[in-house]
Parts: sequence; structure tokens; C-alpha cells
Amino acid sequence: MNSVFFKNLGIIDFKEAWSLQEDLLDSIIVCKKEKKPTKSHLIFCQHPHVYTLGKSGKKEHLLLSDEELVKRGANFYKINRGGDITYHGPGQLVVYPVLDLDNFFTDIHRYLRFLEEVVIRVLLEYGLEGKRLDGATGVWLGRGGGLRKICAMGVRASRWVTMHGLAFNANVDLDYFNNIIPCGISEGGVTSLNRELEKDVDFLKLEGLFEFYFKEVFDCKLIKA
Repeated sequence: MNSVFFKNLGIIDFKEAWSLQEDLLDSIIVCKKEKKPTKSHLIFCQHPHVYTLGKSGKKEHLLLSDEELVKRGANFYKINRGGDITYHGPGQLVVYPVLDLDNFFTDIHRYLRFLEEVVIRVLLEYGLEGKRLDGATGVWLGRGGGLRKICAMGVRASRWVTMHGLAFNANVDLDYFNNIIPCGISEGGVTSLNRELEKDVDFLKLEGLFEFYFKEVFDCKLIKA
């Protein structure tokens, strides 16, 4: 069974968390080049208001000017993950697995489906049925014209080492999503656990559930770092 070093950073600036991921990824790649054993990592955090644009994204999917960003108290970064634009903010569980997939399986498609599966199992604990969409990455609720996205994903991999990850909407202010076309999808809305349940969720419980199902789906043990 693989061991994954786990750290919960609480609320942390996006750029600082991004830098940490880059450092971890680089250290793993150095070990791989030197044919040494590698460590995998799992990071939980929340971010102050920020919009991030993936490599395949379009700047016009951000509906705010630089001046309006300042007024909203939000930052903007163009980053090196896949996917389009998304929002991170307080009350959102952001998960960054920095995994050496050589120790798991070398299949990015399967990796993304595993991340979705963790979210789907967590949602079931709240009586909600999470769904995948063909040709898209992430987890939705509802069906047909009532589809609502509750978890966005975007990853990067180098030499089978992953970074970036997912954003799971819990007690987040959904108004910030009105300033973007989230992940480039104009049809369908965005939702959160507190909107669906009509009450705020216990964030510590949510984190615990995600830990549990991450270990179950990825067949690993977590070591608190």
C-alpha cells in the first residue's frame, strides 16, 4: 500500500500554495532522475478570493476588468494546469495531490476519474448523487437543464508527477462565480453543499470524509506531515 504525506494548510494565498506544489513536484522529479524512492503528497487548503486560468482557457471567460478585480478583493493568475477559468475562495475545499503516479498507475484519465470518484462518495454521505459528464472533468448534481457543477478539476503532470487538483464547493460565496464563465461552460449553473442542503456544512467533517474516501479510492495510507 502506498503512503501519501498529508498536510492541511488552512487558508493560504494561492501563489504560495502553487509555489509549494512546484517545489514538491521538482523534488520528486529529482528523485526519479536519480532512481531514488519518491514521496507523494496530499494538500488540503482554502484560498482568499482568486480566479485562475488554465492553459486551454480564454481570458474573456473572466468577466471583470483589472479595476473590478481590485474592488472585489480578488486576484487573478494564469497558471500551468489544464482546463479553463475557475474561482477559489473561503469555504471551498481545495485539494492538491502531488502524486508520483509511477507508484499508483500511469494513466491520467484514470487519475481524474479516481478524483471524481472520491467526490462522488463524499456527496453520497450528504444524500446527494454526484454525476460525471461525458467529455468533461468534474462532478455535477442534477440532470438535463438542471445540471449544477459542485466540483471543478484541473491538473498538470510532469514525468507522471501530478499537481493542482480540485475545488469542492462547500460553504462558498457563489456570487463570485457570476464573474466568470466557469470552466468555459456557459450552460448549467454552479452550486455548493450549503446551497443544496440549505445550511452550512461542518468543514472539518467534510475534510475528514474526503481523507477517508481518498484513502479508500487510491488504496493508500495518509501520513500527517
